[in-house]
Amino acid sequence: MTTGARRRMGVEERREQLISVALDHFSHRSPEDVSIDEIAEAAGISRPLVYHYFPGKQQLYEAALRRAAEELTARFVEPREGPLGARLLRVMERFFDFVDEHGPGFSALMRGGPAIGSGRTGALIEGVRQAAYEQILAHLEVTAPSPRLTLVVRSWVSLAETTALLWLDGRKVPRGELERQLVHDFAALASVSAAYDDGMADVVRTLLEKEPPDGMFADLLARLPALAPQQV
Repeated sequence: MTTGARRRMGVEERREQLISVALDHFSHRSPEDVSIDEIAEAAGISRPLVYHYFPGKQQLYEAALRRAAEELTARFVEPREGPLGARLLRVMERFFDFVDEHGPGFSALMRGGPAIGSGRTGALIEGVRQAAYEQILAHLEVTAPSPRLTLVVRSWVSLAETTALLWLDGRKVPRGELERQLVHDFAALASVSAAYDDGMADVVRTLLEKEPPDGMFADLLARLPALAPQQV
């Protein structure tokens, strides 16, 4: 499908159009299955003109990944107001919105796609992870995280990523349940670490003190007693 009557565009405007078209294609199909001819047709230009702006498919693919990385990073930005559990849930909802909208593109971004091994692609992925890590620390109001807190936050970011990738393979678990579960996972990781470290214990106590009776972390605490063995 073309964009209609052609019109002259400036260099940057045309580049942005091609990136948007490429991202749309890569978001719905595996990058290996998308051709330059399809992108050119969707943009309403000739194949040679695509190569005028991007030396090859690899460069266009990386530009689309960069756009996806920027958009995904923005999903982790959340106002620092209200209980942390509610904030994390909103972040997970936006995160899964992105995953839902850009399934193959998300997989390509996180797994590297045909650009696997590329330093540039690796840097994009790490940039998303680092931004998510820094956002969580900011919500915790921690500027100098301890090694254990660093481990908890980075492990949770990795868990969210892995969970989303597995969910895309069949979507067998309701998305809303996974979003809530991931918020509970954060509390669980922090709580287990708190059992071994006084500093983490202080972090968890602060979180729970600010959590309302009907909040996300309180919901987890209410669910746990049901797992205890029944006394005979």
